[in-house]
Amino acid sequence: MKLSVIKLDGKAAGDVELSDVVFGISDIRGDLLARYVNWQLAKRRAGTHKVQTRNENSRTGKKMYKQKGTGGARHGSRRAPQFVGGSRAFGPIVRDHGFDLPKKVRALALRHALSSKAKAGDLVVVDALTVKDAKTSALRETFAKLGWTRTLIIAGPEVDTNFALASRNIPHIHVLPNAGLNVYDILRADKLVLSKAAVEAIEASYADYKPSRREQAEKEAA
Repeated sequence: MKLSVIKLDGKAAGDVELSDVVFGISDIRGDLLARYVNWQLAKRRAGTHKVQTRNENSRTGKKMYKQKGTGGARHGSRRAPQFVGGSRAFGPIVRDHGFDLPKKVRALALRHALSSKAKAGDLVVVDALTVKDAKTSALRETFAKLGWTRTLIIAGPEVDTNFALASRNIPHIHVLPNAGLNVYDILRADKLVLSKAAVEAIEASYADYKPSRREQAEKEAA
């Protein structure tokens, strides 16, 4: 598929040919996107939540009252969960919430996320993402003219220093290098902006995809 390339001032800068394998998937699979987002959000959870267990509670462990003759239930410690000040039963413990997701599934989900932006017309390719001066006000005006409000910008292998400094205080504008590309940030952004260098790097990493038998059969049937 072919897409127009623009400059930061909004002027045309030619066209770029995008790989259909990466940007041209028409049947977007929501189940893949959901699996990736769940994996990503679970992986970044701290897992530091914790409660005191009975052996960590500083309350006395002395038997509350004699075993028999009170007419009440038998109890041996005020650390038990049923008492005020006691420990919590089956509370959260420090653990890792992450789980495994196959590398091929992650790569396929990223292709579907990129294709969903291209299909919706929310993919923009820019010739270069560089500015002479690190002026936030000037860059904010540029983004306003281009209509970039809630936007994810993938600047290439490295982010230009002045561009990063100028954009870091603009709300809802996220600038990342190629290494930071992920499905969650793509889906939650209204616009996805890629530099030409970013497009080349993405296609070099993901254009060698071989469709499964199911996808090949669906494509032949269509």
